[in-house]
Amino acid sequence: MIRKKKYDFFKAMQHLADDALKASGILTEIINNYDPAKFSQDCEMINKIESDGDEDVKKTMNELYVAFITPIDREDIVQLVDKLDNIIDGINGLTYEFYYLNIQELRPDTDKFMNLINEAVEAVQQSVAEFSHFKNSKMLVKNIDNTNRIESLGDELYTKHLRTLFCEEENDPLTVIRWQKIYGGFERVLDACEDCADVMGGLVIKNS
Repeated sequence: MIRKKKYDFFKAMQHLADDALKASGILTEIINNYDPAKFSQDCEMINKIESDGDEDVKKTMNELYVAFITPIDREDIVQLVDKLDNIIDGINGLTYEFYYLNIQELRPDTDKFMNLINEAVEAVQQSVAEFSHFKNSKMLVKNIDNTNRIESLGDELYTKHLRTLFCEEENDPLTVIRWQKIYGGFERVLDACEDCADVMGGLVIKNS
């Protein structure tokens, strides 16, 4: 009788992290070469990554339900998978916000927001890559700290541009509403990265 191959939960989480980085990279390219006429089409790959990610999460939850032994506590796997999925959902959500808010022209530093997101997602992806051997990893804590540092830079940029939007240069109320939502979307993705990094940091302490 052929035994079913043991499900690799760490590999499944790595796949989600890789997909998050892929989605972030695609959106970064779209923002850097912004064309509102092509935006919806350009984002189709991100939408597919998000849909595939949902299926990956379902598969992992099903495998978790039937697994006899897991590498770390089940609830910890659930939590980390959920945090990784939130990053992908946040990136995909940004594509819909740009589309339904009908953003025709980017404001200054939009690319800086996206570059920070890409750096934060990459730091998370590198953390997940190290997580399966966290007891011997020299880079995991550095990557977690780096994610938190990037999120703090994002907070500063978010606060600066909200103030500019409301207080200094924008008189069109529709533009204010649109960009308040866009900036909020950027902030949510950065927060999702920080949340994921913090979960990994807590799990390292718990399992050490």
